[in-house]
Amino acid sequence: MSIFDIEIVRMKVYVTRLIPDPGIPLLEEHFDVEVRDSEGPITKAELLEKVPGIDGLLCLLTDPVDADVIAAGTDLVCISNYAVGFNNIDVKAATEKGIIVTNTPGVLTDTTADFAFCLLMAAARRVVEADKFLRAGKFIGWDPMLMLGADIHGKTLGIVGFGKIGRGMAARARGFGMKVLYHDAYRADEADEDALGAEFASLDDIFKRSDFISLHVPLTEGTRHLIGPKELEAMKPTAILINSSRGPVVDEKALAEALKDGTIAAAGLDVFENEPKVNELLLSLPNAVLAPHIASASIATRSLMAKLAAENMIAALSGEMPKFPVNPEVLDG
Repeated sequence: MSIFDIEIVRMKVYVTRLIPDPGIPLLEEHFDVEVRDSEGPITKAELLEKVPGIDGLLCLLTDPVDADVIAAGTDLVCISNYAVGFNNIDVKAATEKGIIVTNTPGVLTDTTADFAFCLLMAAARRVVEADKFLRAGKFIGWDPMLMLGADIHGKTLGIVGFGKIGRGMAARARGFGMKVLYHDAYRADEADEDALGAEFASLDDIFKRSDFISLHVPLTEGTRHLIGPKELEAMKPTAILINSSRGPVVDEKALAEALKDGTIAAAGLDVFENEPKVNELLLSLPNAVLAPHIASASIATRSLMAKLAAENMIAALSGEMPKFPVNPEVLDG
């Protein structure tokens, strides 16, 4: 037998959903790649069936990569998450098995901040409601009382979570001459506060003083239902709540009731507590602007996320440190 008769076995990567180019072609240069061709989020049962025998799993934030799935991945080396967040993955279980977990931070900061501000503007100026009004043939001419909304310029924006996206919101708010309050577990340094015109405040102060409140926190046990009945009651009746972080940060039922009762004026939401399901009352309310989790959905950003997710996988399966490891201690040792 010559060396030409020896079959070279390539490592196997499973991708749970089609992602934009250049993600898949990059992976195919190095590995045998299978891409799930079904629509909608993958189920745990599907994952349990697919992970045995694969070396790499490229997954999405909607995919339940829990301890059972990780245990079934007997050959898993890398779990590359096509997202900034990774609360869908049991990182502790992965670390214990020596599996590197990666994510795609940084690249979607500006795109997500753009969209969060878009939700703010749409909710304040009743853009979705006005669009439906016009399309229904109800527009009969200019009216001084038609679709009166809230001003944005000169108002107070409260930002909860002052990471990169929260700071991106602050930068955009400055262009509208807004006063910016922020709250975070860690106070920014004075230079950053000055550059962004941002004032550190308690959560209670933000609820009390803000005309707009925008959420930019990760989902943890401490932030789950961070906004509930008590917090909504503390807000101005003219306040508008924006959430582009994680759905369970807001008690969706309580928010729907608050919007219905006029406890607050409006909300702009890109994420939901039980995605893809949305509270039925919330769906019926004209003062709720709702988007299907698309804050990072620009062609350029989603393509760059795909590139980074693929590059993370390539590095990890080559025995190198990926650019964005979540648990670098797996490879440090």
